[in-house]
Amino acid sequence: MSNFKKVLVLAPHTDDGELGAGGFISKLIEDGAEVYYMAFSTAEESVPEGFPKDILKTEVRAATKVLGVKDENVIIFNYQVRKLNYARQEILEELIRFKRVHNDIDLVLLPSINDIHQDHSTIANEGIRAFKTKSIFSYELIWNNLSFNTQSYISLEEKHINKKIDALKEYKSQGFRDYLSADFIRSLAVARGVQFGVKYAETFEVVRLSIK
Repeated sequence: MSNFKKVLVLAPHTDDGELGAGGFISKLIEDGAEVYYMAFSTAEESVPEGFPKDILKTEVRAATKVLGVKDENVIIFNYQVRKLNYARQEILEELIRFKRVHNDIDLVLLPSINDIHQDHSTIANEGIRAFKTKSIFSYELIWNNLSFNTQSYISLEEKHINKKIDALKEYKSQGFRDYLSADFIRSLAVARGVQFGVKYAETFEVVRLSIK
């Protein structure tokens, strides 16, 4: 953990980063890391009736604030949901521009390349291309993963899980999704903790571990 001083979270859609790594993000910030959060789609086409089309921009800022991410470190793009693959080159160029300014990033968190959602796989692949010399961990979104290699476990405390749950509560427009429920979040953390011999955990695929 002490090696990860500057961390970039890549979220294809607002809420993906919190769902996959909310506990870890909270723990990193608690330990003094600077965390940047980059979301690529606010899914305006999928926002339920009764909510402003841009509601997810507000919700992601509120959610990441709960985890401790500074507002100025939250970067939001507005690519069309389910069509990120059509903007693959633009996305890669945005990532490279970020890296030029923040070449001291120690760790990148992104979806698994085994994630079957087309937007998630696009961000996974372009993130790996852009940051291939950095440490890269893939986070778990089990409803989209046909397979997932549990190669790295992060031990978490109750407070980290509570922050993750509280962060996800900020997505009021998405409250109908079962994977946002507190019961699911806690149950998965407990299950991964059992595998690792601790109370709570999140697990990650290790795409690359850079030791310098």
